[in-house]
Formats: sequence, C-alpha cells, structure tokens
Amino acid sequence: MQTTLLERIRARTARVGVIGQGYVGLPLALVFREAGFPVTGFDIDPAKVAALARGESYIQHIGPERVAAAVASGQYTPSAEFDDLRDCDAILICVPTPLGAHRDPDNSFIHETARQVAARLRPGQLVVLESTTYPGTTDEEVLPLLEASGLRSPGDFLLAFSPEREDPGRRDFTTKSIPKLIGGVNPASTEAAAALYSAALDRVVPVSSSRVAEASKLMENVFRSVNVALVNELKLIFGSMGIDVWEVIRAAETKPFGFMAFYPGPGLGGHCIPLDPFYLSWKAAEHGEWARFIELAGEINSRMPRYVTDKVAEALNEDGKAIKGSRTLVLGLSYKANIDDDRESPSYEIITLLQERGARVDYCDPYFPVARKVRKHDVGLASVPCSPEVFAGYDVVVVATAHDAFRDPALYAGVKLVVDTRNLIASIRFPAAGGPRRLVKA
Repeated sequence: MQTTLLERIRARTARVGVIGQGYVGLPLALVFREAGFPVTGFDIDPAKVAALARGESYIQHIGPERVAAAVASGQYTPSAEFDDLRDCDAILICVPTPLGAHRDPDNSFIHETARQVAARLRPGQLVVLESTTYPGTTDEEVLPLLEASGLRSPGDFLLAFSPEREDPGRRDFTTKSIPKLIGGVNPASTEAAAALYSAALDRVVPVSSSRVAEASKLMENVFRSVNVALVNELKLIFGSMGIDVWEVIRAAETKPFGFMAFYPGPGLGGHCIPLDPFYLSWKAAEHGEWARFIELAGEINSRMPRYVTDKVAEALNEDGKAIKGSRTLVLGLSYKANIDDDRESPSYEIITLLQERGARVDYCDPYFPVARKVRKHDVGLASVPCSPEVFAGYDVVVVATAHDAFRDPALYAGVKLVVDTRNLIASIRFPAAGGPRRLVKA
C-alpha cells in the first residue's frame, strides 16, 4: 500500500484533497496544483465553491489570476461533495479550531470532518491534519474516528499531523517556502506525508511523532503571545513614567544579540495567537499542570481594547468633551496592516466598548466596505470614505490598524485628536503646519 502511494506521489499522479478552502486550505491547494498534482478543494460553503469554480478569489492576497489559472488547467476542482474524497490519495484537513465560550478548545470541526473522511476512507489513502490543536489530538481523537471505518493504520491507511504556518499578506515567506513540520502517528505515515509535502514545498522537517508536531505549533504561538503581552505590559508601565515605549524598543533593538523586537498594540488578532495558546493550557490542566505564563499573557492581551477605550475617554476629556455622544472614528477592522483578515480583530472589541460608553462610532477600512458578523461581535456598520473631509468631522480618530491607506498626511490636516495604538502617525512625514492638532499614543 505504502509503495503504491509513494510511487503515485513521485509521479505526481496522486490526487490531493484539501478540506477547507480558507486562508490555510486555499493557498495549500494551489501550491500542490502548481507542483503538478491533481487537486480537489473541498468546502462546505457553496458560495466559496461557486466563486472558485468561476476562477474568483475571496482572499485579497491570493490573486484571482492564480485561482483562474488553477481552474483553467483542469487540475484544480472545487467541490462541496464529500463523496469525492474517495478519489483522493491524500486528504489534508484544514478546518477551524475555535474556542468555546469559556476558552475551552472546540475540536468539533476536526471530529466532524474525520467522521466524513472515515465514511469514505479506502485502503491506500494518506490523511493529514493541519488544524492547530493540542498534543494528542491526531492519535487520540482523529485516529480512532478513522479506524471506526474498520481500516487500520499503518496497514490500511496513513495518518499524520503537519501544522499550518500561514501568515496572510506576508511576502518574504509563502506557503511554498515556509519549512513544513511533519509528524506521523507511526513511521510509515511520517515517511509518506514527508514525501508528499516534499514534492510541493521547499523544505520539509520530519519529527518523531504527531504529538511533537502539534506541540511545536503551539510553542510558536505561545512564544509570540507571551512576548506581545510582555511589551504591552511594558507599554503601560513606561507610559505611567512618561516614557515612549516605541522609542525604547528602537533603542533596545540596536543590540545585535539577545534581543528580539516585539511591538505593542490594541490587542491580539488573527486565528492563531489569540486562541491557540489556550489549547495548550487546557491540555496542561488535564495533566495536572498550570500554564501560568499562557494564562497571564492572555489576561494582559485581552485587556488592551479596554485600555485603548480608556485612553480615548481621557483624551476627549482633556479636550473638554465627554466620550458619551462623541463622534469617534476607528481606523481599521483588519487585525494587521494591509490584509482583508478580520478574524479575532481587537477593532471589533474597541468599537463595541466605545458604543457601550455612548460614543457615536464609525470605522474606515478599505478592505471591509461592510463589517462582517464575527465570532463575538456584530457591530452593524459600513465603512466611511477614506478622505480628509470625512476624517475632519470626528472628535477623535483612533488608529487600530496601520494600513498603508492611512499613511497619507493629507488625511489628518483637519483632525482634532488622534489616539494611535500602532505608532502610525509618528511614521508619517507631515508638512510644517500639517498633521493632527493633538496626538495621544495608546
């Protein structure tokens, strides 16, 4: 069985099925197609499948010409029919892993997908989970669900974990060039998965088990979460001392060793960093361990939107205005600059908190003409135009996302007050008499 699969991989005749055509699954499917493999891209959203079939892209940093070329080649087929899984030699699972209401892991998408795969599993297939999750998910949860089909690994099918490492909008690293970790539930699964990804990606790094691969992904995200929390806390401390944390960071990063710059902000966004560390803290508790750094980092980062709201209220008060009834403009719904990704964006929390305090809030974001309903928020707003005349009509402008579209100095010519969470204004070259009347860093 394994020999036949490896032969099909080497010949690039193995059909690759990618379940989930979002920010992780779509670029992965395109990379395999571009490497010469026939690919089926699965998604339960018929609107996405229809758009892909027309050669359209709904992700800003993935150009429609790339999707159109994939469809025109005849080697990429979008599908909402899980029965097509039987035709796939490799099945890659890229589905969401959100948190529940009490920050408990929600692996229901993984479990349901595994059941759908099990119902169609046949001998000779390789299944790879890419969704971020806690150690033990692949061998303790996915493997039994697949073996409920009556087939066994490694004799009948192979199973591995390979964590996604997508960073939407990044240009120096891509799906193809980011090193890929591979950990199988047995050596045969590791070998087959490594062979598959090596045929499409630049570098593959096999590890000893699926648990090591799962833990590695969480370590990456915990590392970032903890360090962002540290610099956010330092921002609060230095701010109380009248010290600009951004200048401190610039000074510290002149040291050529022993320091890595992280930057403060209005809170954490994206699918990974705000959520994934809690998968590890939850699993640690099961083993009698308390993940104190993870929990503390989560507490600090999650309080930043409230800190920003307080700074807005204080800044308005200094101008003789109350936050209640103030005209407030939030710049940016995306969780980071120049992308159309608003997953877990702190902007939604900031808007909601400002509204709760009576502010009349609008937002401006060229990537989101209309605010979407997200996991915890439904602000029901549409973007205002990005123009000096519009900006000048607000009592305060809050910079939540540092889009390049917000770097035009003319935008701030008539602005009375800016509360800047991203140090954006300091990076703009204003004419001698230009710029906002007053700037507050938050």
